Amino acid sequence: MSDCGCKMEARNKQERKTLLTVLTINRLMFFIEFGFGFLAQSIGLIADSLDMFADASVYAISLYAIGRSVSLKTKAAFISGITQIALALTALADVMRRFIWGSEPISGLIIGIGLLALIANVTCLLLISKHRQRDVNMRALWIFSKNDVIANLSVIVSGGIVALTGSRYPDFVIGFMIAVLVSCGGFQILREARTLSVVNNERKQRTQSIFS
Repeated sequence: MSDCGCKMEARNKQERKTLLTVLTINRLMFFIEFGFGFLAQSIGLIADSLDMFADASVYAISLYAIGRSVSLKTKAAFISGITQIALALTALADVMRRFIWGSEPISGLIIGIGLLALIANVTCLLLISKHRQRDVNMRALWIFSKNDVIANLSVIVSGGIVALTGSRYPDFVIGFMIAVLVSCGGFQILREARTLSVVNNERKQRTQSIFS
């Protein structure tokens, strides 16, 4: 009673500010990576841009969940995981399309945009890491950002290999790996959300049994 919930409200306000910041960063980087991905004919950049789009969607959902009940936060996490998996499948479909029809990835653009995306995602990771132990949604966002950093490093490496070998296949491989990484992150979030849902239901049942 002493703080009248002020401490919790301050925490929620801080989370909202963090989420708005990373939402803006990811939204901007989606357009940059997607556009330059087509210019560079790079499935790696395009797959990474779809990951940015998924993250932006998840951040928007998480903004809605701040300060709400555990059940609503769990539902938001489920939506986040499903979004990740759906966009991973989209990236995999584009890998197959470009493998069949061909492409000529431009290594300089891949490396340059990959570095820019890396800076953006490291910034997001540092911002979110302060809140990742609070609830399942903030933990999910931390997983997204961690995977994004790994994906960015992979894109940069693939651009270097394309430059050295002149082969388009490193870009295909990295695009495929990013899609798989995004999908694995989505399934991990679904597992955590399911666990939280079970724990929350058990807590409710214990509470009901006490008062029944």
